[in-house]
Amino acid sequence: MSVRVKLTLSYAGFLMLAGALLMAAVWVFLLAYVPEQAMLNNAEDKDKLGGVFPVRSALLDVFAPRAAAVLAFLLVFGLVGGWILAGRMLAPLTRITDATRMATSGSLSHRIQLPGRGDEFRELADAFDTMLERLEAHVAEQQRFAANASHELRTPLATTQALLDVARSDPHRDIDELVERLRIVNTRAIDLTEALLVLSRADKQAFTREPVDLSLLMEEAAETLLPLAEKRGVTIDTSGDIATASGSPALLLQMTTNLVHNAIVHNLPELGSVWVRTGVRSGSAVLTVENSGEKLSPLLVSTLTEPFQRGTERIHNDHAGVGLGLAIVQRIIHVHDGSLTLTPRADGGLRIAVQLPAPAPHSAK
Repeated sequence: MSVRVKLTLSYAGFLMLAGALLMAAVWVFLLAYVPEQAMLNNAEDKDKLGGVFPVRSALLDVFAPRAAAVLAFLLVFGLVGGWILAGRMLAPLTRITDATRMATSGSLSHRIQLPGRGDEFRELADAFDTMLERLEAHVAEQQRFAANASHELRTPLATTQALLDVARSDPHRDIDELVERLRIVNTRAIDLTEALLVLSRADKQAFTREPVDLSLLMEEAAETLLPLAEKRGVTIDTSGDIATASGSPALLLQMTTNLVHNAIVHNLPELGSVWVRTGVRSGSAVLTVENSGEKLSPLLVSTLTEPFQRGTERIHNDHAGVGLGLAIVQRIIHVHDGSLTLTPRADGGLRIAVQLPAPAPHSAK
């Protein structure tokens, strides 16, 4: 049976039970105040009934059919009224079910938008609308990411194919030059694949949280990337206090390295600078990375965390990255319940501030 039929039968059954109890109460009341027999004063009635009239028996003959008629009316009224009331009560659930079916078929843009007061059905519909909104945004982001990733992966593969075609058509081509170019293209494809794996595996359930000092990660990342900075004529200035965050040391090192790497690559052609600072603010660990460079508009800065965005132009060299640096940073910060703020510097370049929650007092001991 459907829920509506069950509710209808429940309403009708309850109404019948209430009517039966009411009739029983009336009958008990009548029995308490009505004698079983009554003496007749009329001579003619005395001769017919023997002088005694059975009051309760006569009352039962009159009360029983009328009580049955009332109960029958209550049954019909309960079924009809229960069916109507159940339909009105379940109408919001029907709208939610229809929206669920539409979402199952792939339409995530539909919203229930249930009117009325804030009852349980309204709360359920609002929660479902919120879920649909987030799911739609997530699917759109995944589709955009898949399209961009396919485009980026196609580039090195097409380049490799072109190099091989040229080499096959020109047997006198320098093999060493061909091998070196293929190595560069293959390295870029490997870096892109590894970045995609890091981005997909960054999940809140995939690591154990422990206290991590961001100042140590800052020093390690700066030391690792110092040869690249010297090659590009960029100076790295690191300073700050101990800033302990709660999270994965490997993921937070990846985040710090990506930030410093981006600051070095997207800098002035020569005599560029990178400033890395750590500290504590409002009980949270803060990492700040600033770099000199071209002036950036706020609109452009707001898109830099999107996958495959590389500032003002695409850069083609051994250290250009794959356009996933800040996307990976944002994902790592998100799974650590932190915040990321990007601000263009007035003198050119970018300022990136990362704020991460500090470990709980019991875990910091």
